[in-house]
Amino acid sequence: MHALSMAALLVLSIVGALIGATARVGLASEVFTNPLLDSGADPWVTYDRGYYYYTNTMGDRLQIWKTKDITQLRSAVTKVVWRAPASGPNSASIWAPELHRLHGKWYLYFTGSDRAHDDDEHRHQFVLENAAADPLSGRWVERGMLTTPHTGIDGTVFSDQGRLYFVYSAYVGPNSDLIIARMLNPWTLGKTQVDIAQPTFEWEERGGRQILEGPEFLPGRRGQRILLYSASACWSDDYSIGMLVAAPGKNLLDAASWKKAPEPVFKASPQNGVYAPGHNGLFKSPDGREDWIIYHANSGPGQRCDSRRAPRIQKFTWRDDGLPNFGVPVASGAALQAPSDK
Repeated sequence: MHALSMAALLVLSIVGALIGATARVGLASEVFTNPLLDSGADPWVTYDRGYYYYTNTMGDRLQIWKTKDITQLRSAVTKVVWRAPASGPNSASIWAPELHRLHGKWYLYFTGSDRAHDDDEHRHQFVLENAAADPLSGRWVERGMLTTPHTGIDGTVFSDQGRLYFVYSAYVGPNSDLIIARMLNPWTLGKTQVDIAQPTFEWEERGGRQILEGPEFLPGRRGQRILLYSASACWSDDYSIGMLVAAPGKNLLDAASWKKAPEPVFKASPQNGVYAPGHNGLFKSPDGREDWIIYHANSGPGQRCDSRRAPRIQKFTWRDDGLPNFGVPVASGAALQAPSDK
């Protein structure tokens, strides 16, 4: 064989190998498996100007992950943006952070309690503010504790018809109820604060506690306003997601406006080896065409609420009546198509 021919074959071989490697890289970026991390309770994600920003409960600090590809969370850039002080009302049990961009600034909402009294009677909602374009840069300023009629956890914020609302899980007697309030600004609640939902179904009372927590807002496809919530104790394998719906035009500060679905809309799948799915968030694919849910779950029974809870994502669809259809939790290790970016 001539030297020229051998050189040509060598070049073709190298090109072929590069093409094959490129194809494999492309495939890896299009397919992913759950869970996204080995641990991460109370996951939250938001998308802003080409990047996903993710956070979850860390216990003693607030940490943000930044990535263009939410399925590659393990390799994302991360930064601790705030640490709990040694003492004071938000010095312990730093739970359920949510990152929101409101009025051109970033806000981090989270639950905290006093290290000297780390119990339900001392859990409150707090908020930080950052004026930088990127929440991993700039300076986070403490805006303080939100004024609520009850102690509680898991605050969330949403906008509807130009108005900001805050919803949290309040300790009301033996229950954890959902309470809503208008916001005068991103760190101040109005005086009217309404209890819109209490645990009333058997599936909301498993694990020895009557609990509605982790509220999250979702606009319906036919003008409805939807609040998803997690029901029962997080240490129960039957921890699940329920749904409240307010019809178009209804007053969101009127408890009668909210109707509760009689069954969970997302629950454990023993067949798929997924237990206690809950504390969800919601986000769009980069191209805005797909709807996704993020949630934490256990990969086996009896794992309770410890560090084995891990973040998972999957696409959801919509029913003809404009309400979401979340399907069932997908098994760990099952190949899933990544969020669309076309």
